[in-house]
Amino acid sequence: MTEPAPEHPQAPRPTTAPPRIPRPTTAAPHAPTPPPYGTPTPAPVLVAVAHGSRDPRAPRTVRALLDRVRDLRPGLDVRLAHIELNAPLLPDTLDGLRGADAVLVPLLLGRGHHVKRDLPAATAAAPAVRTRIAEPLGPHPLLVEALHERLLDAGWTPADRGDPRTAVVLAAAGSRDPDSARDTRRSARLLAARLGVPVVPAYASAAAPTVPAALRALAARGRHRAFVASYFTAPGRFASACAAAVPHRAAAPLGDHPATARLVLHRYDRALSANAPADTVTLLASA
Repeated sequence: MTEPAPEHPQAPRPTTAPPRIPRPTTAAPHAPTPPPYGTPTPAPVLVAVAHGSRDPRAPRTVRALLDRVRDLRPGLDVRLAHIELNAPLLPDTLDGLRGADAVLVPLLLGRGHHVKRDLPAATAAAPAVRTRIAEPLGPHPLLVEALHERLLDAGWTPADRGDPRTAVVLAAAGSRDPDSARDTRRSARLLAARLGVPVVPAYASAAAPTVPAALRALAARGRHRAFVASYFTAPGRFASACAAAVPHRAAAPLGDHPATARLVLHRYDRALSANAPADTVTLLASA
């Protein structure tokens, strides 16, 4: 006798699982496209921080200086900022750099209140920008090169070197910060070594001696042929007041001298080479 066939025969079980069809994947609607492998990271923005002045020549001079910097380093993003009096102010420049890396290069000539207090305060108030603060421009031999050429334009000659009647007053803005005075004195020593005559630092405010007082002291020592070297980045009220003390032998401010432009880039490069992460604010000691 044979068994009856089942009313509902079962289909044989497959020996392997059915192939899985991969689901299509799509990127998020607005996901940023990662840069191709090996794409160089953009260099940090160079933010040149000037003091600011009511003299309309000052911002024009600073912009001319930054044009020279751009010519020396094509492709580098160079921005301008001011501590006060002129636009753009530093907080506004930083606000336009959210998410970027930036190096602040003070167009200042020593370590005073602005370098030690104002710049760190501004960067601390802009946490969306990864910043470094470079050294101020002075003191440095490149500034001496610029000062020397400005003096040549004002009538200094090679015959003045070693002349017992000749001297130079290095006219600076002045500060109550002792580090600022030390930096100015060091610049005076560097310039004296270049010129071969005494160089006396003097100040437009906040420190002594004044430029007229320094000129009188030099005259009392027989140094009647005195020049004024203008230790200012750009024209302004202080620079004009110092030059008025001896108008026929007063040099122009540093301005857009090529050596000053090279120094701006030197300070920028030095800040980048320091062993500090980009998301910290670093104030480097003046060289």
